[in-house]
Amino acid sequence: MEPLQDDDPAVIGGYTLRGRIGVGGMGQVYLGESAAGLQVAVKVIRASVLDEDTRARFVLEVDSLKTVYGPFVAAFVAADAYAEQPWLAVEYVAGPDLRTFITEHGPLPLAETASLGALLAEGLHTVHEAGLLHRDLKPQNILLAEYGPKLIDFGLAVLAERRSMLTATGFVVGSVLCMPPEQARGEHQLSPAADVYALGAALLYAATGHYPYTGPTWQAVALRIEDVATSPDLSGLPPELGPVIEAMLAYDPEARPALEDVTERLVQVIRSCGLTPAQAKRSLTDRTPAAPLPDLPAQLEHEPYDPAVADPAAQEDEDVPADREPEPEDARPEDAEPEPAASHSRPRDSLARLSAPLQIAERLRAAYARDARF
Repeated sequence: MEPLQDDDPAVIGGYTLRGRIGVGGMGQVYLGESAAGLQVAVKVIRASVLDEDTRARFVLEVDSLKTVYGPFVAAFVAADAYAEQPWLAVEYVAGPDLRTFITEHGPLPLAETASLGALLAEGLHTVHEAGLLHRDLKPQNILLAEYGPKLIDFGLAVLAERRSMLTATGFVVGSVLCMPPEQARGEHQLSPAADVYALGAALLYAATGHYPYTGPTWQAVALRIEDVATSPDLSGLPPELGPVIEAMLAYDPEARPALEDVTERLVQVIRSCGLTPAQAKRSLTDRTPAAPLPDLPAQLEHEPYDPAVADPAAQEDEDVPADREPEPEDARPEDAEPEPAASHSRPRDSLARLSAPLQIAERLRAAYARDARF
């Protein structure tokens, strides 16, 4: 998360922007906050790429997201594709993307890789049931939240029956490292098997830290992907995952398994490790550190109302019940987190308290989702 820059807007579509999350192929992504405190990811199309075709693709993206739902897909919140500066707001997921996590912590263990794949296969199934393809599935578009992985960025997903309208012949749409051969050749009559291949490539990366094909340039990688005689690099892949991932990376789309089959085979891998799917999911989410809500300058002209400031006794009564004495510091467990120092003079502390209901709701949802049946 980066702070806003001088040329960034302060408000988009009624959402106050709090910081920069990142940049995508079509524009900048911000952390936005509604008047009630709901935090969302706001994608704004760059003026430099805003032409008739780009706006048309963005309109389809908005239509697509409205039809996609599920626990492992970032939810649509709001959008205005016809605004002077088109924008899209989706659920904000506080967690690292898969590429960042693997880069910092190394490959996932066997059961957790299988759990990740099974959960994402279920998420992709909801996308395909809506008549859509993701078309750009890669580790950067997989976020690891406290309660499970989330698929994000459907900026290149289009309605299956209308995709040829916006993709010129021979034009490659998507990121090449996880791209299937048919997409690398520039074909736009893709099937769900294209996303199956991309998921297999992402799982290979999660288990080994490398992609099926590499090269000095994206063109070189694409040529290797297109070459039927060049097999994907499966070195370092646990043997238990070899058969399913090799099948997902098959050159012929017809030879790739359906998502339901992928889920079933990955669940078998989980059970071979002596775990249930729910236990493997819990192990995966336990590995993901709880991401705190961003603590950025509030950028407010006036300090928001804080009942604890108006009535300090309210906080004192909450901290120390009247019927018992405060616990001595030396009586706390050694691993207990220190109590935060009370301070009512800084705007950022007030902003943190304003976000408390959102944090409580998020933790309740995380606790439920982490223990939910697979």
